[in-house]
Amino acid sequence: MDAVRLIGMSRRALVQGTDRPEIMAEVWQAQALAQAIGSRLAVSGPPELRGEALGLTELAGRGCGVLDAPELDLGDLRAAQLTELDDARQTLLCLGGLLGEVGMALVGMASSATDETSYWQCMEAIDAADESRDRVLEMLRKLAARVEVLPEGAEDSPSGV
Repeated sequence: MDAVRLIGMSRRALVQGTDRPEIMAEVWQAQALAQAIGSRLAVSGPPELRGEALGLTELAGRGCGVLDAPELDLGDLRAAQLTELDDARQTLLCLGGLLGEVGMALVGMASSATDETSYWQCMEAIDAADESRDRVLEMLRKLAARVEVLPEGAEDSPSGV
């Protein structure tokens, strides 16, 4: 399935989460999807994005690691459904939005945490989501710089993914 479509599914599921376990599961799903997208870009994305994409993979993996992994069937894991990443720029724009929403959801959960462990788990996950989003924004900046230096007419070529 296309990355942009999966990100949209994650955004909707995050907004529809009604309790802490559901929201935490969606936060984990979003980080796992960011990790998969970063991995895909690191392997087959535009060369100027590969270092940042590898960093995104590591940061999003840390974001998953600080959270308890939800019990999901393999078919429910959105990251495992990633088969296409046709437009790197559009994917990164959508992923940046998702990671921002993840951060906001985590802030809400941290502020209502009833125990110190939950609070610090949220804080670490906020940090990972924020750093992941910073990587996404840096990749968008590099893509914009790439478009500026391409010869006329080259904008019509594939995005490099």
